[in-house]
Amino acid sequence: MEAASSRPALLPSPAVTNSSTISNNHVRPGPEAPPGMSFRLRYSPFLVQMVIIRRCNLSCAYCSEFDKVSEPVPMQLLEERLEKLRSLGTFGISLTGGEPTMHPQLISLVRKCRELGFFRTGMISNGFFLKPALIEALNEAGLQEMQISIDGAFAVKMGFTPRVLLVHDNEGQLKLGPDEVKAFEKIVKTLPKSWMDFSNYRKRLVRNGAAPFKCRAGSRYLYVDEFGKVNWCSQTRDVWSKALTDYTLDDLREQFFKYKSCNATCTLGCARSASQLDNWRSQPVTTPADIPVKTISKPSYV
Repeated sequence: MEAASSRPALLPSPAVTNSSTISNNHVRPGPEAPPGMSFRLRYSPFLVQMVIIRRCNLSCAYCSEFDKVSEPVPMQLLEERLEKLRSLGTFGISLTGGEPTMHPQLISLVRKCRELGFFRTGMISNGFFLKPALIEALNEAGLQEMQISIDGAFAVKMGFTPRVLLVHDNEGQLKLGPDEVKAFEKIVKTLPKSWMDFSNYRKRLVRNGAAPFKCRAGSRYLYVDEFGKVNWCSQTRDVWSKALTDYTLDDLREQFFKYKSCNATCTLGCARSASQLDNWRSQPVTTPADIPVKTISKPSYV
């Protein structure tokens, strides 16, 4: 388990496996207009997590989303991807990695997100490089939200909202022993409740071993890797993907209704929260064997 904290916004007060090689040979297309609001409300992504650099300064044992050698994704490629995501009607963008603060043009990327009019611009960081100058620059560029992982007790003292997250394995699945279950329940009882916990799926996962939901990944939630591939999530990169440049409104509609057999034991809160509002809408259930879950190997240096 990991004690994680999130802060809705930075305030103006003080404070995959293998190396990624990315081609920069491309032709820049003209910007496309987003779809109408009717379509967006039904099928467009509430959240897109976009990898801007795979390299990270840390080597967390549970993480399969980093390496130590990859170069930052070129700025022009990232701008094109952001424009494409806008044309799909995306509501919110989260810049991620690896460690996004290692990208030399992070501030420009945040500014570009705001220029494109996304309703929510955020990032995920381990916080290691967060110094006053960088924080002020991110504020000035318009960053609205940052999620970091820090010690729970320290988080409360600093005014953050503490949460307990369940760390998944390489397939995004949960495996807890009896002692870990007891520790989880004990910690949860001591923390204040927030709107982010309204689905209560973590407790169901721990107690019952499963918490089924209608996963809308590929539609309401997209994970765009450093190669510009759309994936259901970070843990299914070897299962399904499609180039963002070829992604269409029809793909959003198709993936909205596509059944993902890994849903019951999924611990990825981003996919679950983005899918929650559409739980009342239909999704045909197909044979559980329709999506073979493949293991994503960890880097050899972990």
